[in-house]
Amino acid sequence: MTPQLGMSQLPVPSASSRALRLVKVVHTVVWAFFAASIVAIPIASLLGEHLVAAWLAAVVLLEVVVLALNHMRCPLTAVAARYTADRRPNFDIFLPQWLARYNKVVFGTLYVAGVAFALSRWMRAPS
Repeated sequence: MTPQLGMSQLPVPSASSRALRLVKVVHTVVWAFFAASIVAIPIASLLGEHLVAAWLAAVVLLEVVVLALNHMRCPLTAVAARYTADRRPNFDIFLPQWLARYNKVVFGTLYVAGVAFALSRWMRAPS
């Protein structure tokens, strides 16, 4: 029979693990915002909301500029790296490893395709 732990005996997470968890939560929320924006670009265009599609594309483009200025790494990755020696693709975000590894390829492709789709719809839209 295993002894039961009381609440006072539960292990307390270290300050580093709490900080890493906070960075991962923030990073995941930011990622979800940009992923949703990328998916929304062609949807907005399809619905005839070309200005919304343009704003979404512009906001995502700002993130691309931030990544480009940071050697194609999210600045939050460097923050998370302060709190762990782990360097798996998803050490800094709550995503499956495969998605964290191929995130830029997957969403970069969706972004370019979505913007191309939105531009083609906008150019064919009646004035």
